[in-house]
Amino acid sequence: MSTQTVTDASFEADVLAHKGAVLVDFWAEWCAPCKMIAPALEEIGQQLAGKLSVVKMNIDENPATPMKYGVQAIPTLILFENGQAKAKRQGALPKGQLMQWVQGAL
Repeated sequence: MSTQTVTDASFEADVLAHKGAVLVDFWAEWCAPCKMIAPALEEIGQQLAGKLSVVKMNIDENPATPMKYGVQAIPTLILFENGQAKAKRQGALPKGQLMQWVQGAL
């Protein structure tokens, strides 16, 4: 599995200090749509390896970061590039649409 887990404590080092693009998947264990898009995000991470890192943050275990970035519904995806939030999307989408959104934001 290429998807890394980040926490409130590791967010700055893993996402904000990362050189390049990082897609953060804000999710929770009880969220069915989150589980639905997880395999697609995994594949996108593999297909765009070297250009994009995909990480997951459990909002129940890490409440500070989602609050800071205005995450009000899950799944929420936020694409960061060189420490800046560039694009944000809520809700589950098919893999093709997720890939289009990611590539359009990169």
